[in-house]
Amino acid sequence: MDVALVEKRSTADQRIRALIGAAREARERGRPQDAVPLLRQAEMEAPRHPLVLNETAARMLGAGNEAGALALLEQAAEAEPGSTDILFNLAAALKRQDRIDEAVDALERLLVIDQRNLPALLEKAALEEMQCKPRAAAMSYRNALQIVPPGLKPPPALAPLLARAQQAVDENGRALEAFVADGLAHLRARYKDEKLSRFDQCVDTMLQKRRVWRQQPTFMFFPELPAIEFYERARFPFLDAVDAAFADIRSELLAVLAEGDAALDPYVAFPGGMPMEQWRELNNSRRWGVYSLWREGQAYPEHIARCPKTVKALADVPRWDVPGNGPTALFSILDARTRIPAHTGPVNTRLVVHLPLIVPPGCGFRVGGQMREWVPGKAFVFDDSINHEAWNDSDLPRAVLIFDIWSPYLSEAERELTRALTTRIGEWYGTTSNSKRI
Repeated sequence: MDVALVEKRSTADQRIRALIGAAREARERGRPQDAVPLLRQAEMEAPRHPLVLNETAARMLGAGNEAGALALLEQAAEAEPGSTDILFNLAAALKRQDRIDEAVDALERLLVIDQRNLPALLEKAALEEMQCKPRAAAMSYRNALQIVPPGLKPPPALAPLLARAQQAVDENGRALEAFVADGLAHLRARYKDEKLSRFDQCVDTMLQKRRVWRQQPTFMFFPELPAIEFYERARFPFLDAVDAAFADIRSELLAVLAEGDAALDPYVAFPGGMPMEQWRELNNSRRWGVYSLWREGQAYPEHIARCPKTVKALADVPRWDVPGNGPTALFSILDARTRIPAHTGPVNTRLVVHLPLIVPPGCGFRVGGQMREWVPGKAFVFDDSINHEAWNDSDLPRAVLIFDIWSPYLSEAERELTRALTTRIGEWYGTTSNSKRI
């Protein structure tokens, strides 16, 4: 082997690639006049180089010479099978010749090399529509949409393609939903008296109408606990006593609120310098105020004394009692026109109970993929280690009694060990509270 010849060819190849790269960069910067001499130089030095063939073929496609472009692109793709640019242009030339199956094949070869090539995914889907394969096209369009960053404003040339992608995905989704519903109708009729809410969520997830929401506690994750957004009340018979005390609890809260905002503490109270951008608007603000009976394990004796009927209603509650972190029981008052941003709680060993007390129209609550309206006097249980948010779009305050309970899926031994683990970590870092609620 002539080493000198090999080195010479390698140097020549690098030069051609540099010339082509510089020409493309000039075009991307809006200076096509600077690209012309670079391309001419590359063509003069190596007219049969695959990248030069690709550039020549692209100009031929633009001039309407599909057959000539295709001949050059086939040569270029054989010489450089790993070039996504060549394969994309090859697919375009094949499409112009109505050789749709071969065009799809070229794009599939491209996507083996670069699975996240958005133009190739969109073009493949469009070709599958031309093949009268709407379901395959919808899958390709969905793959394309999944790699588009949220909030991206697409360039003008791409916007209509993405709009068509979303339209095709939506049309396929509606057709699939109807197909599934038709196939399950006889079974739904057979089990019409059964509770099928979990299966309904399964269907919505399969149809991609519903995201899969997972527990994401900010402090401690306890494995193998179910990720249930809203729990069935039947699991918590002690809530009947809480509901029964609704009128008394509400009266005690109204007596507190009669004193004005000064009776409340800000729910969010982070010291300066902490990276809590999402809480900037609510930090140290009574727009989200609380009146605490217990908070993160600290008792408020004067408040407890003022609300004896509320305290009595909580007597049989299995409170999440982790030293320095729980229990917590407090009145939460969300001011008019105020939103609590989406967030997750610190642990999944506890669940949170809301007893709605004052709920003007325009208030709402979301946990994972489910939304609930607060109904005064009707407590509910949710997992706050799943992403959740709340809002009050009314002109009046909203008030809820909030308290924590143990997850029913932990044994007494696991609870005791969880208390000890949390305490030990706190001792290590010199803090009593490891699991702040937000």
